[in-house]
Amino acid sequence: MDDVKSGDDTWIRRLLFGPAGTEAAGAPAALVCFPHAGGAASFYLPVARLAPPGVEVLAVQYPGRQDRRAERCLDDIGELADRIADALQVWTTRPLALFGHSMGALVAFEVARRLQERGTVPLVLFASGRRAPSIHRDERAHLRPDDGFLAELRGLGGTAAKVLGDDDFMRAVLPMVRSDYRAVETYRYRPGPGLSCPVVALSGTDDPKARPGDVGVWRDHTEAGFEMRLFPGGHFYLTDHVEEIVGIVASRVSSALAAGHPSR
Repeated sequence: MDDVKSGDDTWIRRLLFGPAGTEAAGAPAALVCFPHAGGAASFYLPVARLAPPGVEVLAVQYPGRQDRRAERCLDDIGELADRIADALQVWTTRPLALFGHSMGALVAFEVARRLQERGTVPLVLFASGRRAPSIHRDERAHLRPDDGFLAELRGLGGTAAKVLGDDDFMRAVLPMVRSDYRAVETYRYRPGPGLSCPVVALSGTDDPKARPGDVGVWRDHTEAGFEMRLFPGGHFYLTDHVEEIVGIVASRVSSALAAGHPSR
């Protein structure tokens, strides 16, 4: 993770690159990125490389992976959101937009709620590859034996084939991934006020975990604007559409800044 610079604590990573990165560090807004189940901060390096100078990219590093692999995984979305919201307090001196993929979309949503309760409304919430929080499906992949759980991961893609084919490596990281799945599959939406920021929902047209009808229900979780964008592909559609997605992010963040930040 040579391209990842440490933030002020163990939770947040600053993704900075050369002269452009120096400029991004003083950007008027920051985009906080939340990884998927089994993912890490480095997943968002392609986003940081394409981000405009006016947006600094920060990525959340969950415990139990990469440089935090010795730490206990957290298998509860609410606890993750509490800890991350606390860690983000030092970054709220400028507007924050939130981007989460899959599990990360749920965590980002719950973090947005907590920030809003504390008086910091995000500029925009980008929810990628995840049905709306209020839609529950009885999924229990985290309870499957290792072989069945590995089959679930292979079915979604998103991990290099050579990694998925390395049984020794996969079995070493399975406890961490299983913990993330447990967090997602045991999550239950807690009714409450809608977000005061716009929500942009993004999804692949062939994603079995995020059908368009379920993704569209994100509109019920905001009192501001809602937009849904669909892309060709499955659950990890975004790896093939990074440039277009970064363009959408840059445009929506710029528009939100121009409209005025509601939290100050």
